[in-house]
This record gives sequence, C-alpha cells and structure tokens, in this order.
Amino acid sequence: MTETAAVLAPDAPAIQLTPQDRNPRFGRNALFSVALSLAVIAAVFHELGGLDVRHLSAMVPSSGAFWTVFAASYLVTPASEWLIFHRLWSIPRSGMIALLRKKVYNELLLGYLGEAYFYTWARRRVSLDAAPFGAVKDVAILSAMTGNAVTLALLAVMIPVVGTTSLGLDTGMITLSLGVMVLVSAIAMILRRRVFTLPRADLVMIARVHLGRIVLTTLFNAVLWHLVLPEVQLSWWLFLATLRLLVSRLPLVPNKDLLFAGVAVLALGHQRDIGALMTLMAGLILAAHLLLGGILAIRDLAAPEHPPHPIFQGS
Repeated sequence: MTETAAVLAPDAPAIQLTPQDRNPRFGRNALFSVALSLAVIAAVFHELGGLDVRHLSAMVPSSGAFWTVFAASYLVTPASEWLIFHRLWSIPRSGMIALLRKKVYNELLLGYLGEAYFYTWARRRVSLDAAPFGAVKDVAILSAMTGNAVTLALLAVMIPVVGTTSLGLDTGMITLSLGVMVLVSAIAMILRRRVFTLPRADLVMIARVHLGRIVLTTLFNAVLWHLVLPEVQLSWWLFLATLRLLVSRLPLVPNKDLLFAGVAVLALGHQRDIGALMTLMAGLILAAHLLLGGILAIRDLAAPEHPPHPIFQGS
C-alpha cells in the first residue's frame, strides 16, 4: 500500500486538525467574561433593592439640559481615559466600551477590578511591543497624583475659608491629611524613575488630561446642582463643587459626603433642599451604574467577546 493509499484508506485513524486562526484561550476568556457579567447582574439586583425608584423619579428635573449635563458628567472619566490610551496605543472606538466596563466593575463589584479587566483587554486587543501593565499603572498613579496636586492648590487658595470653624471642618484633621498627601506625592516624585514606565512626554500628556477631567467634573457638578436648585446662584455652586473636590480628596477625613452636606447647609442655609439634592445625585449615579451594568452584562451574555485577530496575540 502506497503512502497516499494509506492516507485515503477508510479504516485509517481520523486526524484531528486544529484551526490556526482561532484563539485556543477563547474558552477561558469567554468564561471569564460570562462570570463577570453574571456578577454584575447579581450586583444590579442587589443594589436595586435599596434604590427608591419612585421617590427618585419624582425628584428628577424634566429639563433636557439636566440630562445632557448629567450624561456628560458620567462619561467624562471614561472619555478622558479613552483619549489617553488612544494617544498611547491608538486603541479603536470600541475601547470606549471596555472603559465603560472598567467603570462599572470598579463601582459595582470591586475596586481596581476594572483596571484588571482593562489590562487583560488591552493585552488581547492592542498590538504592543511590551505588556501594557506599566501604562495602566502609570495612568492610575498619575490620576491620584494629579488629584492630590489639585487638592493642595485648592487648599492653598481656600485656606481662609476652610480654616474657619463656622464651616464645621476640623483644621487639625485637614493639616494631617495635607501632610499625608504631600508625603505620598513626594515619595512618588523621588522614586519616579522606578515608579513610572512611560517616557516623560507621555506622562505630561496623561497629567494634563487628568487635570482637564477634574476641572470638567467639578464644573459639571456645579451646573447640575444649579439646574436642580436654580434659586441658588451658580457661583455658589462652583464654590461648593470645588470645596467638595477638596473634601473628597483628603485621605483622613471620615464621612466625607456627610461632612460636605453639612458644609453646604451652613453655607447656603437650605437644609432640606441640600439633603434632597445630595440624595438625588447619589441615586442618579447609582441608577446610571445599574443601567449601564445591566446593558453591558446582557450584551456580553448574548455575545461573549470574540477572540482578537492573531496579529494581536503577541502583545
């Protein structure tokens, strides 16, 4: 029997062929995606139990301007991250979906789980010569450092106001928090050659984008509050939005939201309205997380992520 006849013989053992254009790890990737989607759905149902949808809907303004600004405020963080990684890696528009998942995973499941997800997404989807972990790490560290720098600058400008006892702020705790922030930032700068992976030009670009995000977020918050309570001047809301940014960034100050609500009441004198406003905004942000998380989870369950093109497998 010739070699060709042996191959074509009907009783010859079957030869298993593995397609070379498919990712052998796709099963695990799809399983991981499904597990995260189920976890998000479970979190959505759990959080819905504590959300008073009827009361929340009664408080929501009906103006289109409010919803436009709210959407812009919610999307400013993933949009800024997309801009950063688009400049670093030229990620496609679909990267915005991955960054929205990152936001949902961080908010509904576990802090920094979103970073872990985006890291794995980037390794499979972006063509890079090196692992993208260093860039993801640098972006996260620079986000914190930029926030610290803004907080220090705001504290220097607003020290005559925040140092008064009439606003209910503990100056001793603020001073201690300030010391911690300065120490952490100083250590990061001293060890920057070991801490950071990206070149200086990229780090400067990332810091600028983070600074723009912080400014826009503060402005959007002030405009949203003004649209809910238009009887309060926008300048007051800008002041309070800046003060909230300051309070939220202080590491050792407990009950930050409660403290800010108290400061707002002392500054404006609208105790009932301020409390309702804070409840409204917290409820809307949670509702946005739940809605987006549910949509993404259902989408992933219906069509799990496909394996990337083989050209990206070496990244």
